[in-house]
Amino acid sequence: MPDVFRTPDERFTALPGYEFEPRYADVDGLRLHYVDEGEGRPVVCFHGEPTWTYLYRKVAGLLLEAGERVVAVDMPGFGRSDKPTDRRWYSYDGHFDYVSRVLARLDLHDATVVVQDWGGPIGLRWAVANADRVGRLAILNTGLFTGRVSKGFMQWRAFAERTPDLPIGFIVDGATTTELTPEVKAAYEAPFPNPESKAGAAAFPLLVPIADDQPGAEVMRDVMDELSRWEKPALVMFSDSDPVFPYPRAGQVFCDLIPGATEQVRVEGAAHFLQEDRGAEIGERVLALLREGLTTAH
Repeated sequence: MPDVFRTPDERFTALPGYEFEPRYADVDGLRLHYVDEGEGRPVVCFHGEPTWTYLYRKVAGLLLEAGERVVAVDMPGFGRSDKPTDRRWYSYDGHFDYVSRVLARLDLHDATVVVQDWGGPIGLRWAVANADRVGRLAILNTGLFTGRVSKGFMQWRAFAERTPDLPIGFIVDGATTTELTPEVKAAYEAPFPNPESKAGAAAFPLLVPIADDQPGAEVMRDVMDELSRWEKPALVMFSDSDPVFPYPRAGQVFCDLIPGATEQVRVEGAAHFLQEDRGAEIGERVLALLREGLTTAH
């Protein structure tokens, strides 16, 4: 077992807009947290870096009001999940394995998979590996990293590499068009009270393969190959103010790749964390995807 930091539960009390009951699964001695609310068709949301399930609270609220079910797992090192303190412990395969083993315990059928940031490589890999359980995809501001990355990403990677004690709230606030309140910034900071707790957040940018022979690149090429035959509906929705995944180019990769994808939706006035900036709009479009199989692009 790695050395593990467990964020005290009291740090998660009275977070604005986030009242979901915590649920836990033990996977190889790690306590992993997940949200599982509602009783309709499951919408499985995958967070990325350096966020946690809190990011999806606005999307989840709208879906739950409409009678759907929302599932979201905090990856190891994030949110209310246990946090191994050695950066070297973290890997793309490891994140995929741990999250997959939590989701395997839930009764997921005809699921809608929603991905963003690192949730893309992990969630899309889960979707193609469990295609019999997945009915549709919603792809937001992400990529499959096969060796080429944007200049914006390389700037972010360099910052993360020289800043192991990442200022989480500052990062999230800086990647939104919305000016976050101190309370919301504190909610993003809640899982990470000290540098020791941030090993997973510090590791994630360095796991992105920036050459085609680095770990993860081949697996992501395999995911792309599977997606090239994905005939089920896929909603591609990217914001117009994200230097890491610039619109329209970053989203068009998925539109061109996936046979079931509709025309890319432009989310106006939103930055990298578009769930924070335009959570209600995203929830409405995911709901339309559920109800119609397709959504209308603007």
